[in-house]
Amino acid sequence: MPATPPIPSSVLIIGSGVFGLSTAYALATNPKYKDTVITLVDRSSFPSRDSSSIDTSRIIRPDYADPAYAALADKAQELWRSSEWGADGRYTETGLCVTAGAGGTNYGINSLKNVLDMEAKKLSPNAKVTRKESRGFGRPLIEVLETEADLRRVLGTGGTNGVQGYVNWTSGWGDAEECMHYLNQKVASTQRVRRVRATVSRLDIDHSVSPKKVRGALLDDGRCLFADFTILATGAWTPALLDLRGIARSVAQTVSYITISDSETRALEKMPTPLNLETGLFVISPSANHIKLARHGHGYTNPTRIPHPELPLEEAYHNPITVSIPRTHLTDPPLPEHLPAEATAALRSLCTSLYPPGVAPHDKSFSPLPIAERPFAGTRMCYYTDRPHCDFLIDYHPEYDGSLFVATAGGGHGFKFMPVIGDIIVQCIEGQTPAEFQQKWQWPERRVPEEEEWNLDGSRGGPQGMILEEEYKKGGKAKL
Repeated sequence: MPATPPIPSSVLIIGSGVFGLSTAYALATNPKYKDTVITLVDRSSFPSRDSSSIDTSRIIRPDYADPAYAALADKAQELWRSSEWGADGRYTETGLCVTAGAGGTNYGINSLKNVLDMEAKKLSPNAKVTRKESRGFGRPLIEVLETEADLRRVLGTGGTNGVQGYVNWTSGWGDAEECMHYLNQKVASTQRVRRVRATVSRLDIDHSVSPKKVRGALLDDGRCLFADFTILATGAWTPALLDLRGIARSVAQTVSYITISDSETRALEKMPTPLNLETGLFVISPSANHIKLARHGHGYTNPTRIPHPELPLEEAYHNPITVSIPRTHLTDPPLPEHLPAEATAALRSLCTSLYPPGVAPHDKSFSPLPIAERPFAGTRMCYYTDRPHCDFLIDYHPEYDGSLFVATAGGGHGFKFMPVIGDIIVQCIEGQTPAEFQQKWQWPERRVPEEEEWNLDGSRGGPQGMILEEEYKKGGKAKL
C-alpha cells in the first residue's frame, strides 16, 4: 500500500451489512471522494433476510474489557443516545447486567473497571454525582451486584441469570432492523451510490502482474463489476471469497423468540439485558411483543469444501480448501427449521431460570402458559466472523498492491459502532488507522492454525468445538 493512497476513480464495495453500508455512506459524504464512482453489490435486495444485523435487537454497550474498544463504543453510544441515530425508537436505554458465577471472570472485572473509569471522567466538576443521578434517577450509574438477591432485585423477573456481577444503566439496545433501514436510507439520500443485486462468485484477480491486483468482482450470472479499488465487507461470507484460514472463521450463534402480551411487555420492558459471561446466555428487553433469547458463545462451525478462492479458476477446483461459511434458510442446502437439540435445551434453561413459572409476569388473558413453558415463536442462526482475539480485520490485503481492502470480522460486536465505523474505515483506507487499533486491526503476520486454541476476547461462554452438522445429527429436537 502506498504511504498516501490516491483517491480512486471508482470503488466497489462488496456487502451491504453494517461495515459495507457505513463505508458507502462515509465515502459518499466525504468531499475527497466527490468524483469517485461508488458501487455497492449484495446478493440480496435490502434487507437480506439472513443478514446477522436484520433482527429485532442488538446490545449497545461500552462494557468492554479492552480499553480501546470501550472508548470507541462509548463514543458511538453518545451518538446513539443524543443524535438522530437513536431517534424514533431505534435506541432504548435499559441497561446491561453483566453476570457470572461466584468467582466472576476477568472480562467482567476489566469491563467494570473500564466503564467506571470512563464515567469518572464525566462527573460534574461541582458535585460527585453521576449523569443519571443528576437527572433524577436516584440510583448509581453503575451498580455492583454482590449477591444473587441483588441480581433478582435488578432484573425484576423473579429469576436470575448468574449469581453476581454489575449493571451499567447507561447501556442499552438498538432495534437492529430499523437501524439498518435508517442507514440504508441515508446511503440512498446521497444519490451517490449505485446498487447492484447479484451474487459475487469470486474476486476478479489479475494474476498476470506482480504483485497481483484485484480488478473487481465476478458475478455468478457471468457479469463482471470492475473498479480501481475493491472493499470486501462481506461479514461471515468473507471466507468464501478470500483464503482466511488461520485468520478468521465464521461461526453460527443460536437465537430464539417467545411471544408475550402487551401487559407482559410493559412489565418487562425496563429490565436490563442479563448477559452471563460463563454460559454466554442473554435475553434482550422485549421488542414487538417478543422476548429474544440468545447465546454469545463459541458458536458452531460449518466446515465446507470450496474451490480455492484466490487461485486462477483453472487451478481453484484442483486445490479446494475447507472453511466455515454460513448455512441459512436461503442457502443450498437450507438450514433446518429448528435449532440443534443442545441449543434448544440451553435457551430453554435460560428462559426457565430467568422467568420461573409462578413468579415471572404472566398475563392469563393472553396465554394459559407461563413464559418459561411457551413454545418458541421462531429461531434463527446469527453468524459471527471471529479472529483469534475478536479484533476487527480492517486493512489492505498485503498481496494485492493496494487494490483490495478488507473490512470484516465483526465478531458479533460490530453493530453498536454503526454511527462511527464508516468514517474510521475510510481513515484506515487513507493510511490513518487510529493508533490504538493499528496492531489490532492489521493483516496478521502469521496464521493461527485452527487446531490451536483461539482465546477470543473472554466474553464468550458455553461449550466449545461444536460443529453444526454433527449437532444436528445427535438426535431430534429438544422441547421447544
